[in-house]
Amino acid sequence: MIEDLKDKVVLVTGSSTGIGAAVAKAFGANGASVTVHFNNSQSEAEEVAAEIQRLGGKSTVMQGDVSDSAVCARLVDDTVSTFGRIDVLINNAGGLLKRIPIDEITDDMFSKLLHLNVRSSLMCTRAAAAHMKTTGGGAIINVTSIAARHGGAAGAVLYAGTKGFISTVTRGFAKELVKDNIRVNAVSPGVILTPLHERSSTPEMLEGFKATIPMNRLGEVDECTGAFLFLASEQMSGYITGQIIEVNGGQYMP
Repeated sequence: MIEDLKDKVVLVTGSSTGIGAAVAKAFGANGASVTVHFNNSQSEAEEVAAEIQRLGGKSTVMQGDVSDSAVCARLVDDTVSTFGRIDVLINNAGGLLKRIPIDEITDDMFSKLLHLNVRSSLMCTRAAAAHMKTTGGGAIINVTSIAARHGGAAGAVLYAGTKGFISTVTRGFAKELVKDNIRVNAVSPGVILTPLHERSSTPEMLEGFKATIPMNRLGEVDECTGAFLFLASEQMSGYITGQIIEVNGGQYMP
């Protein structure tokens, strides 16, 4: 149990499955009050919320497409209305959509990917920071990717570019918001076995990824949670801001 996470209010976007679900449950296990957000996976979100309560935390479930700025604001406002404040924002919602070469990229796909991966993080951060400024501060943790470092695998260049944007704004907002006692950091997962890879990576691709990882295996979602808990805890990381923690089995060592 990380004592200073007990009773913290945490919003985890995209937390019905994958890394987001694991992170939401980890905060619940530490006594936090967690907003579990989903867009399409309602039953999965409700299962995550129930597990949080079983583990000793509090939870609520909220739906919405975070590509819409108004939804981002509503999620934050409704979290504050439900629990009284927001202490931690995890900008986890995002995706690859599909692997596609440059000659097949359309304006529509470009817009959808940027709105999902970039605008959602920006607008949720804007909304959460406004509340945190009135309550003495907080922690914002973005989810970037190893793709931001190496440009992404086949057909994932746009995805990698959006994650590069997230890595950059993490550092920029850390500088801007530090005066308000808001720490901004990021977690950068490597190849983690999530629904994203189930949808978009073939078994052959996954084997190829594994061959580049010194630990010689792919990661599990639960292996990402410690980085988020660490960055959310003032006790453990109070002097850390503008940093990106790589969780990749040694695949990339900056």
